[in-house]
Amino acid sequence: MNANDRGPSISPSAVTLGLLAAWTVHDLEEMATVARWSRTRVPVLRERHPGVPDRVWRSLGAVDGREFATAVAVMGLVVAAASVDGYRTGGRSAFYQASLNGFGLHGLVHVAQAAATRGYTPGVVTSPLLVVPFTLWARGRLRRAGVLRPARARDIVTGLALAGAATAASHAVARRIRRTPSAP
Repeated sequence: MNANDRGPSISPSAVTLGLLAAWTVHDLEEMATVARWSRTRVPVLRERHPGVPDRVWRSLGAVDGREFATAVAVMGLVVAAASVDGYRTGGRSAFYQASLNGFGLHGLVHVAQAAATRGYTPGVVTSPLLVVPFTLWARGRLRRAGVLRPARARDIVTGLALAGAATAASHAVARRIRRTPSAP
């Protein structure tokens, strides 16, 4: 296959591997702030929102730094796989594009969480400064190259579902990895 058969160039490393780079910076913010945030803000939020089930507050308040870092590493494998698949396919990969969409949408979720809690939440600084702008830029590059799949309402749901499922799975794997073996 020659270059003319593939369509316009999209600078595949910036667009596809850039997803991994942007995700890394974003998750470094989360890793640096989540433990302190859960210690200081969860009690305040628990008082402000008494209708939220106790198990939610216990879960948020019991954030273990090592387990969270392990979950971030597991999620990093997912994002790396999506980025590499995007690079391999010149941005055409459905997995890469769904991951890119999920990344951008999850950035909007961070902003909504901060608005709902009326304060800082881990990840909210890099979301409007990096996550959302990178996603829009990458989608624009993919669109100009003619490889961006049309975004439909179900794509938004799929992107959010992918991000949510990958997050839940990474935390489940992290809990399993970090679980202390039972005494004999």
